[in-house]
Amino acid sequence: MKRVYDYLKKCKTYYLATVDGDQPRVRPFGTIELIDGRLCFQTGRSKHVSKQIHANPKVEICACDGETWVRIQANAIEDPRIESQEKMLEAYPELKALYQPGDGNTEIFKLTSGVATFYSFSGAPVVVEF
Repeated sequence: MKRVYDYLKKCKTYYLATVDGDQPRVRPFGTIELIDGRLCFQTGRSKHVSKQIHANPKVEICACDGETWVRIQANAIEDPRIESQEKMLEAYPELKALYQPGDGNTEIFKLTSGVATFYSFSGAPVVVEF
């Protein structure tokens, strides 16, 4: 999982796909943190992405560093703990203008049942399960 985390941190921006009824929805994200050994990301409870994940926790993530790319399949499960919100906002202090731990809007999702596949044009795919 550390390999997946390091890769996403290096890319800075990744693309998170959710399901909205029968329509896929993709948007850029930038928060990724290891909390209690799980990959986690942050969003706002008031956003469409939050409602989509609560309705269907299956998500996919894609990121590219210019030479290689990763595709991640996982379930996103809410981590409601204030401690997790604090840790994420400490890692991304620029979000503190919009979010505060315990504000009812800050939401952390942990990735479970994850499969990350790393690709390049020069080698075989590498699969990491977490």
